[in-house]
Amino acid sequence: MSGKSKRWGNGSESSRIQRKTFVKVFFDTSVLIPAFLEDHEHHERSLNVFLKADKNQGGCAAHSLAEFYAIVTRLPGLHRLSSDQALLLVEEIYQRLAIIALNAEEYFWAVRSAAPLGIVGGTIYDVLLARCALKAKAETIYTWNVRHFERFGRELAERVRTP
Repeated sequence: MSGKSKRWGNGSESSRIQRKTFVKVFFDTSVLIPAFLEDHEHHERSLNVFLKADKNQGGCAAHSLAEFYAIVTRLPGLHRLSSDQALLLVEEIYQRLAIIALNAEEYFWAVRSAAPLGIVGGTIYDVLLARCALKAKAETIYTWNVRHFERFGRELAERVRTP
């Protein structure tokens, strides 16, 4: 038996994380979740923009895959998905969109830039997503959290749209 656990894969998966650097549209997790939840108030609009995207023109942050999984497996009551159901949806996102990841230095500078802006708490995760959108040179950032992204400066605010 090798030293690597089959449960955690062989490490080759990481080479596929950033399949494309530049995208036209970038998806915040707040759009990805309702795209898959039929009774969500933003379902139709989120699904429509998601279905128009492909990995050649659409992307999301690598962090959004984990965030999506965490949220849909902890939804209240009947809306909660099993880990297997959630994984199927994460795989759909992974297959459809380019996955944009920050390297260690980019991650550090994203966090470091948040403090002078007074960004605290969970909004730091939106900072990370915003940095991924900038890294991908996204023309449009789809989010339902417009005010969060507008706090990060004019360069981002000009790109932010709701679906």
